[in-house]
Amino acid sequence: MAPLATVIGLGAWITYATVRVFMHDYYWVEKYGYLTPFYSPCVTDRCLPEASHFGQYLPGWWIIPDAAFTLPFLLLFRLTCYYYRKAYYRSFWLSPPACAVPDGHASYGGETRFPLIVQNSHRYFFYFAVIISLINSWDVVLAFRSPDGFGFGLGNLILLGNVIMLWAYTISCHSCRHIIGGRLKHFSKHPVRYRAWGFVSWLNVRHMQLAWITLGTLALTDFYVMSVAAGWVSDLRFIN
Repeated sequence: MAPLATVIGLGAWITYATVRVFMHDYYWVEKYGYLTPFYSPCVTDRCLPEASHFGQYLPGWWIIPDAAFTLPFLLLFRLTCYYYRKAYYRSFWLSPPACAVPDGHASYGGETRFPLIVQNSHRYFFYFAVIISLINSWDVVLAFRSPDGFGFGLGNLILLGNVIMLWAYTISCHSCRHIIGGRLKHFSKHPVRYRAWGFVSWLNVRHMQLAWITLGTLALTDFYVMSVAAGWVSDLRFIN
């Protein structure tokens, strides 16, 4: 049941995300400055100028995602994540479907050949994920500026909640934990890094939950921005 639930969950999210990425519409709410994370940063010449916070560098061909500079690295960061590797190895490949259960394959080659050898580059994709999280954070800051000055509504809270969860998932990464404290020989000589390592370790235990939570917050944030941009719902405003 667990592998089946993982297949359904990941399959549904991948389907939704793929449709949205290539929809090329309903990603920007000009009135409130809401930009969905699936289109951040918007870098093709098809993007609306107001939504292109970092310029337009790519042609607007339908096959090119509007966030083509970030989506590949986010995908690689998630694909090579230690938790996701366990999840899709056990569910999609049945290798193995669970502990003490025979592997679904006759032989085992490990992660020593292409393409699985790329899994060992996870630590480098982590750095790109940090940069992308900074970009998403900047989008949240910009969204607090309304035409009448400072303002926020329900969309701001959803964007903010999503970026907080994304940061929690990113820094709970095993690579981040190793970068902060993995090479220290004496914690007593590095009290600040030790405290940071302890906090990241606390998050690391919850890495699986954060992985699924962020899939949910990403889909929720994108769907809400799409709904407001398409005029299906009106944003609940608290100030301006």
